[in-house]
Amino acid sequence: MTTQRILHYNVESEPAQSVVYRISAHLDSQDRTCAWMACLNPHSYAVAKTDAEFNAALQNADWLVPDGIGIVLAGRLLNRPMTQRITGFDIFDGVMKDLDRRGGSVFFLGSTEETLAKIRQKLPQDFPNVSLAGTLSPPFKPSYDASEIEMMVEAIALAKADVLWVGMTAPKQEKWICDLRDRLDVSFVGAIGAVFDFYVGNVKRSHPIFQKTGFEWLPRLLQQPKRLWRRMFVSAPIFMWDVLSARRRGSN
Repeated sequence: MTTQRILHYNVESEPAQSVVYRISAHLDSQDRTCAWMACLNPHSYAVAKTDAEFNAALQNADWLVPDGIGIVLAGRLLNRPMTQRITGFDIFDGVMKDLDRRGGSVFFLGSTEETLAKIRQKLPQDFPNVSLAGTLSPPFKPSYDASEIEMMVEAIALAKADVLWVGMTAPKQEKWICDLRDRLDVSFVGAIGAVFDFYVGNVKRSHPIFQKTGFEWLPRLLQQPKRLWRRMFVSAPIFMWDVLSARRRGSN
């Protein structure tokens, strides 16, 4: 079994390397059926409780990774243990390294044109055997009209990339992928949000000690309190309450 049932979601329970291996196997198969990955953490869980479309998108993902120490702890409390926390950056780094070994192409959708310009400069240095098929910074707005969606889908189709990285923040990116996956001419899509900024250094990742111990959120909270306080002090308690309630009921 590669997943564990956590609060009605099937979450990956194996190490990041195993998830990357299965994504790579899908890419190797030359199957252009679009498969995709999303991240589950206490905040996304809390948002999805009141957003049916987001909930459906998370349920729809082919790989839902435990991006948060809270998900790993929940697995232990519910007797559904997971090997480790898996971040969007773990999947991005693993898939990119695999593509660099055997060749492949990627498309980046999201963030600002300035960030995408940094990606265009940095990617050939880090992954010289990966072809950058294209980049696109869509309008910064809550949702897109039909013409904007058509423009994005057409740009991706023309690029003929193997992998599409989407960094439009949750829950917009997950809804977008879920709604359009049948129209996306790529083999794999990763909803990786802030990874664009992590990769080019716009936002510094926490020290590896914080990452390994599950406290990566703490330095980020100190760096971006206005953006992240709700995640820590509203979403996390909602999530843990539901985990403890499920534990008392003996359910998932």
